[in-house]
Amino acid sequence: MTDTATTAAPPRTSFAWRGLFLRLHFYAGVLVGPFVLIAALTGVLYALTPQLESWVYSDELRVPVSAQQLPLSKQIDAAVATSPQGSLVAVRPAPEPGDTTRVLFSEEGLGESERRAVFVDPGTGRVTGDLVVYGTSGVLPLRTTLDQLHRNLLLGEPGRLYSELAASWLWVVALGGLVLWITRARNSKRIRTHGLIGVWVLAGALFLSATGLTWSAYAGENVASLRKAVGWTTPALKMPGGTGGGDHGEHGEHTSAGSGHSDVDTVLSAARASGIDARKVEIGLPKSPGGAWKVAEIQPGLPTQVDSVAVQGGAVVSSVKFADYPLGAKLTRWGIDGHMGVLFGWPNQLLLLFLGGGLVWLVVLGYRMWWKRRPTSGFGRPTPRGQWRKAPPAALVGLGAGALVVGWFVPLLGVSLVVFLAIDAVLGRRAKTA
Repeated sequence: MTDTATTAAPPRTSFAWRGLFLRLHFYAGVLVGPFVLIAALTGVLYALTPQLESWVYSDELRVPVSAQQLPLSKQIDAAVATSPQGSLVAVRPAPEPGDTTRVLFSEEGLGESERRAVFVDPGTGRVTGDLVVYGTSGVLPLRTTLDQLHRNLLLGEPGRLYSELAASWLWVVALGGLVLWITRARNSKRIRTHGLIGVWVLAGALFLSATGLTWSAYAGENVASLRKAVGWTTPALKMPGGTGGGDHGEHGEHTSAGSGHSDVDTVLSAARASGIDARKVEIGLPKSPGGAWKVAEIQPGLPTQVDSVAVQGGAVVSSVKFADYPLGAKLTRWGIDGHMGVLFGWPNQLLLLFLGGGLVWLVVLGYRMWWKRRPTSGFGRPTPRGQWRKAPPAALVGLGAGALVVGWFVPLLGVSLVVFLAIDAVLGRRAKTA
């Protein structure tokens, strides 16, 4: 959202398209500025909540360290004895001394990707509480609320349009701002500050835009199709007697009901012996008697530990290793984890804090510049319409073709661009007849 009104100083270059980029950057900024502002603020809150979550839910998550632990099957027995509604589907053993074990149940009435977790002291079998958890990372209610606020403003599926619109235009605004910075005019300190901040957050803004689109409703489908076409999908674990795993991110999977759990300790031992060595793992019960168990690492970061194995009859019968993922699938996994703030621990969270703060300041400063230099303020005049006429015809055709392709792949970008042009044409016609 660079200043659209200043014309007092000549640009450093004679870049003929600068006016066109200026108008596009301005209109895009005015439209998506509020959405980017909300997404940045809620995204920063989400990224910083693991520590807050540990404090808020300390009673459920933390217990005195015990010298010995009960067998995992006995811990599950303690959770089942509380008579939770629904079916036992999985268990997450305590990853560290002093942590609780999570026993997971499917339950009627829960939302997509939600499960009920009963927390058990692994040393005594005491149940410390139960909470609804969300997604493959098992986030707790506080973080789930912030996740949904960031994703859809707590409005459900229709609310996802806001975040997709922000992600669709963020890269356009960022790259347009870079062009304007390179061809910038020697003008006010506010504009120089706005541009300098934009350059510093450029790489991060492009990263957030690209990774955010992978979760979007419409562009996300095209991203998934493209990944499949170029072989970037995550390999699926082959499960004898059931369906494979699949490619799941933060917004998770919903596990079907399982059967008995008496063999869970043997299953975990077999998985550990096969190389499942992450501290955090989830053991999914068979979907039918005699079926295979799924043991999956759930510890993102660098190094990434998301290997998984299927165990049947006490032996590993299939496996998927992160080391064997296609490069594109690895990059996708790292991108998702980086977007969530879990790729390399607290430095990742700190980086998102500065990036989100930079985006917030860019939006605020951009609107301040627009307000102080709007046409009615007397400080300047907007860049006139018709800037596209300055572009060479062949280049303009190429730009239009590129816009069509991008608009098809990122539908909300294409639709909103058409709306921009229509509004601008109507306002231009009204100005001529006034």
